[in-house]
Amino acid sequence: NIKERLSMGINLPQLIDAVIEPTLYSIGLLSDSAIILLAGTAGIESRYGYFLKQIKGPALGIYQMEPLTHADIWNNYLAYNKVLGERIVKGCDLPNDVISDFRLVSNLRYATAMTRIHYLRVREKLPHMDDIEGLSNYHKKYYNTYLGKTKVEESMKIFKECIETFDKMRSKP
Repeated sequence: NIKERLSMGINLPQLIDAVIEPTLYSIGLLSDSAIILLAGTAGIESRYGYFLKQIKGPALGIYQMEPLTHADIWNNYLAYNKVLGERIVKGCDLPNDVISDFRLVSNLRYATAMTRIHYLRVREKLPHMDDIEGLSNYHKKYYNTYLGKTKVEESMKIFKECIETFDKMRSKP
C-alpha cells in the first residue's frame, strides 16, 4: 500500500542496529533499557523519523527535541561533564566547534546522544527494558511532560513493538 509506505519512518531494527546501539556504545551509555527507551521515544515523538520538524512547534529530529532543551543540556550539564561532551563530539563525528540545533535533524547519532543525555539527567533509574508501562510513564514524565500530547496508553503500544523487535533481533544467530 503506497499510502502506508509514504507514512512510515525509519525501519525500527535498522534504527536500533545502525544508530541507537552504536551511538550509545560510543558515548559509554549502552544498556538494553536505554536502547528500548530511545527507540520508543523516536516512535512516539516522530513515528521513527516520519516527522523531522514539529508541525506547530520548535521540536526537531527523530526524537523531537526542542532547541531550548538542547541548549540546556550543553549549558547546564555537558559544560560540567567535559569527558562525556568530548565522547559525543567524537562519537557523533561533530566538528569540535559546531554544535547547532540543525544537527538534531541532520545527524541521527547526535540526536540519539542528546536524547540519551536528556534522560541521563533524570535522577530516577531507567525502567527495566521489559517494563512497558514503566517505560511509557518514564517517557511521559521526563520527556513529553504533562504538557505534551502523548497518551501513556498509546505509547505502551509503541514500547511493546520496540521490545518485541529488540527481542527478535537478539534471538537471531
